[in-house]
Amino acid sequence: MELNRAATQLRRYAEKEKKSKVEELTTSHGCPVGQRLASITAGKRGPVLLKDNTYLDEITKFDRERVPERVVHAKGAGAFGYFEVTHDITEYTKAVIFEKVGKRTPMAARFSQVTGELGSADTIRDPRGFALKFYTEHGIWDMVCNNTPIFFIRDPILFPSFIHSQKRNPVTHLKDPNMFWDFASLRPETAHQMTWLFGDRGISDGYRHMHGFGGHAFKLVNDKGSYIYCKFHWTSDQGIRNLTFERARELAGMNPDYMVADLYNAIERGDHPTWTLKIQLMTEEQAGQLPFNPFDITKVWPHGDFPLQPVGKMVLTRNPTNYFTDVEQIAFSPANLIPGVDASPDKMLQGRIPSYADTQYHRIGPNFKQLPVNCPFRVNTYQRDGAMCYYGPDGPNYYPNSFHGPEQNDALLKLQLIEEAESNCNPNVARYETRDEDNYSQAGIFWRNVLVDDERNRLVDNIAQNLCKAEEFIQQRVVDMFAKCDEDYGKRLRERLDTLNNELFQRLRFSQDPDEAVNIPMDR
Repeated sequence: MELNRAATQLRRYAEKEKKSKVEELTTSHGCPVGQRLASITAGKRGPVLLKDNTYLDEITKFDRERVPERVVHAKGAGAFGYFEVTHDITEYTKAVIFEKVGKRTPMAARFSQVTGELGSADTIRDPRGFALKFYTEHGIWDMVCNNTPIFFIRDPILFPSFIHSQKRNPVTHLKDPNMFWDFASLRPETAHQMTWLFGDRGISDGYRHMHGFGGHAFKLVNDKGSYIYCKFHWTSDQGIRNLTFERARELAGMNPDYMVADLYNAIERGDHPTWTLKIQLMTEEQAGQLPFNPFDITKVWPHGDFPLQPVGKMVLTRNPTNYFTDVEQIAFSPANLIPGVDASPDKMLQGRIPSYADTQYHRIGPNFKQLPVNCPFRVNTYQRDGAMCYYGPDGPNYYPNSFHGPEQNDALLKLQLIEEAESNCNPNVARYETRDEDNYSQAGIFWRNVLVDDERNRLVDNIAQNLCKAEEFIQQRVVDMFAKCDEDYGKRLRERLDTLNNELFQRLRFSQDPDEAVNIPMDR
């Protein structure tokens, strides 16, 4: 078996097609094409005529063959496979996907960067997306995860600004460390995630070698209507592997599609990657007794208090047949839940629920759910028409009606298989600023109790190498933020920054390049 099957895909296609009759070339409306290498012109050197429908068919479709790239998670890789239940959790949830041990549910997965554009290198320092789509008998269930168990912010109103700070400066069209670190240091809840991002796990060695975390708390609801809070964890059975900054930079130049190719080739050679699903569970009573908000996505639930329990296994067995249709047009949304899984009061989760479908309506169109990769097993709605609609019922388009249109399932409702669980709700409606909640304790625990000294040194160096490009006042604010996590953390970062700043100043001070000289940051 050749190692790089991606590089020989076209040759393998040609060898397969030699065994069958060559298909006749047609236009998009099925008309046979006799001459595909020349346009119709007025004379040999004359202009192209508007009557050349073969040319118009090609160019008008070409002009529209790209959809807007995702605002975040633009570049990624996808695959298909199945999820198999290995442990019984029907005590906690009535979700059909978990109804018995041994049950298999078809699924799709998409792994991605978060802030990099569609053409960016796979190995930039960036969180990685870990999005899963399960095709169940009760509809699509999307689990939209990342490869870190926490997130940068806890209030969704900050999300656009957070993403803007990591994207390009709208004036220079360049990535700007001042933007990135200015926002991060003004919102100290970012400290925990920054500690993960700039640590050893900040650059995974391929999508197969990273864990996935639902991050948010969800509610598992059983057939009695009782619920328990849950966090989902996907543990890579291939083991965790990460890239050093130097190796990641080397690959960015030599093989910018390193992670996409690694996943494709592994599946092609039959080395099917797998992940084990584990869950953490927390009762309503336990949630009320915690010293921190359990629905704050900048926090983890301590494993010692809420141990991981195995549930099942995900196996990826098939590559996309076409990247655009299967990966670029696959659309995920945390709003796509099934009976037995419900949303928690997590503010970020509540903010994401309306946002994901909205961006897909803009990016792909109002009927994106009709695309095969997004389509559930069965659909019976009173929704109609819209751009790119290619199927729809022929019955009445209003409800209720007297003409045998689809009906709500009273039998399932009586069995408590589909209604939502009741939730406790605080009636006091207001805007609650969360900036001054506990932003530092878990990042400090991570620094002291999880990392070893070599890992701390690399973390500090990774932050300093990036932060030294920002203004001095921003640097000091970041140092102060990490010092609140742990005094040693801030002290080491300040020392490393001083060394790098001095080296940079000395180099630029004697530089003969005027363009380089103007890059000396202010307030030095």
